[in-house]
Amino acid sequence: MVPSLSSITSRLRFRQLTLLVALDEWGSLHRAADQLGMTQPGLSKALREIESTFGAELFQRSPQGVQANELGRCILRYARVIASDLGHLREEIDGVLRGSGGRVAVGTITGALHSVLIGALAQLRQTQPALSIEVREGISSELLSQLNEGRLDLAICRTTVSSQADQFDYEALEGEQVALAVGAQHALARAKRVNLAQLARCRWILYPGNMPLRTLVEREFREAGLALPPYPIETASSLATMLMLKQDPQLVAVMAEGTMAFCEEHGIAKRLPLAMRARHEGYGIVTRRGARLSPAAALLAQCLREAASAPGDEAPLSP
Repeated sequence: MVPSLSSITSRLRFRQLTLLVALDEWGSLHRAADQLGMTQPGLSKALREIESTFGAELFQRSPQGVQANELGRCILRYARVIASDLGHLREEIDGVLRGSGGRVAVGTITGALHSVLIGALAQLRQTQPALSIEVREGISSELLSQLNEGRLDLAICRTTVSSQADQFDYEALEGEQVALAVGAQHALARAKRVNLAQLARCRWILYPGNMPLRTLVEREFREAGLALPPYPIETASSLATMLMLKQDPQLVAVMAEGTMAFCEEHGIAKRLPLAMRARHEGYGIVTRRGARLSPAAALLAQCLREAASAPGDEAPLSP
């Protein structure tokens, strides 16, 4: 039987939410108790009280430690959101009392990092120089998970990678152009014309399966009647991709236009004169469904909109 809301609010305390998060992070009653400055019997008793509030076990016990079950993971997600909101509350109070400041945590995919976020952060720092900013780079699925857990205020990514996209609010920013890149010593680095059949004979760096840029490449080869190059190196890391292109003269990679422009500017990689025909999905500002942004996060969102609408200086892809 699901406990009533009044029963939960009258029995559950913020301290207990902290205990749940610590147990999940440490996976051990002993280590979590040490971290919280408690005894293990005291933590065990506190956990039983919390489980009594919800009328069910939240963790599976074993000789190897404790692990949250499905119900526990559900409650942990909200526990982290509440803890994050309380942390933001304190920072907002501090900012109000000092007349400025605050904190914002933003996550971004690599393409948006170069295209909109860097410019938006520069504008944000001019407006709020005392603001504390945390930036996390990752793939969309990771960012959505962190957003759902309250670790991020907003993210710049895609929601279509999630089976629970309805948990988020999405505001489109812009489409994302992509480019094909090789190292400066690649045989095709100075070619005037390149076709996909030539590239099919090269070794490739690809994003892991089911990621939008991986799907894009697979669709491009399929529509051209070509097999995807075998034995690719798979990574979602832009840094790893840059280093491998610079080191290995046989590799080809697909990357976001902003990343490509950075590589060209610093001599890391060369752009191939071949445009991808398949259309690539854009990205946008993502927040938890119905969540009210803090003043700092709302200001960052506005800076992102302005950065996305500003005229760009990136070179277009060759036809």
